[in-house]
Amino acid sequence: MILAGDIGGTKVNLAFFEVAGQQLTQRVEGTYPSRQHASLEEIVHEFLSTHHLKVDYACFGIAGPVKNGRAQLTNLPWVVDAHTLTRELGLKFAWLINDLEANAYGIAGLSPQDLVTLNEGELEAKGNAAIISAGTGLGEAGLFWDGHRHFPLACEGGHGDFAPRTDLDVELFRHLRAQFGRVSWERVLSGPGSFNIYKFLRDTGRGEEPAWLTEDLRNGDAPSVITRVGLEGKCELCVQTLDLFVTYYGAEASNLALKIMSIGGLYVGGGIAPKIINKLKDGNFMKAFCATGRMMALMEAMPVRVILNDKTALIGAARFAAAQAGWIR
Repeated sequence: MILAGDIGGTKVNLAFFEVAGQQLTQRVEGTYPSRQHASLEEIVHEFLSTHHLKVDYACFGIAGPVKNGRAQLTNLPWVVDAHTLTRELGLKFAWLINDLEANAYGIAGLSPQDLVTLNEGELEAKGNAAIISAGTGLGEAGLFWDGHRHFPLACEGGHGDFAPRTDLDVELFRHLRAQFGRVSWERVLSGPGSFNIYKFLRDTGRGEEPAWLTEDLRNGDAPSVITRVGLEGKCELCVQTLDLFVTYYGAEASNLALKIMSIGGLYVGGGIAPKIINKLKDGNFMKAFCATGRMMALMEAMPVRVILNDKTALIGAARFAAAQAGWIR
């Protein structure tokens, strides 16, 4: 039995997987709000005591850089250590990998129904691939192609410098630099990032915030409110925010794809993408993705797909543990 985890700044997803042959089957799953617990160990102990299942191996996808089996989460004041987890949980072994690395491992376990195509690209395209995921933060990872299979690799590209393309982008950059000093892509391309874009548009006089929206923003989760209202077309400020967000998503996906040389495909994951799938399909994402000057033909040939399955990181963490244990290839 394998315990898999997807550990983020907002929530922790845990699941048990059984391995039979080359197949992994999920048996039990649980979700816990991250900030209501002092540590990952506390959550895992609660999950194990609830279900009374014997676990041999565990793998956790962590939202932050993992070094030597140890991780400090980027958007959560936790330090997670693989050796401590192994000892306290009585496991044979526990592994920590980056959460986007876990998503990358999970792609091989997805079915066609789990994907929506934004760009067909070349038929039977083979080569390196990449994945970008906006949620509480911005995650990125690559998949190296050795001629036979993909090998995921972690990175922290979401914390690279925001690169303005237009005069409006430059204004936004200056606006955010005054607040944060340094402006990374995560400052605009994440849940909190969408709120940063909205406040910039509002505070620079690019639209009026109606009283009902002020109330909704005060009483609800601001990024979720902005997304919902923008999709409904009820407030021009929210529509503008969503349009810019999608454009930035395509632009940074393009940067990642160029650096990885992801001719085998670019995947868009994370919790936000499925909620705005119609906006991602309206053309602005791909327009920004392909706007690379001399590299346009290269980008147009890349398959681009959105991952709908919100358990991809769990699947990937389970696949990683099963492979390390020698149970699957």
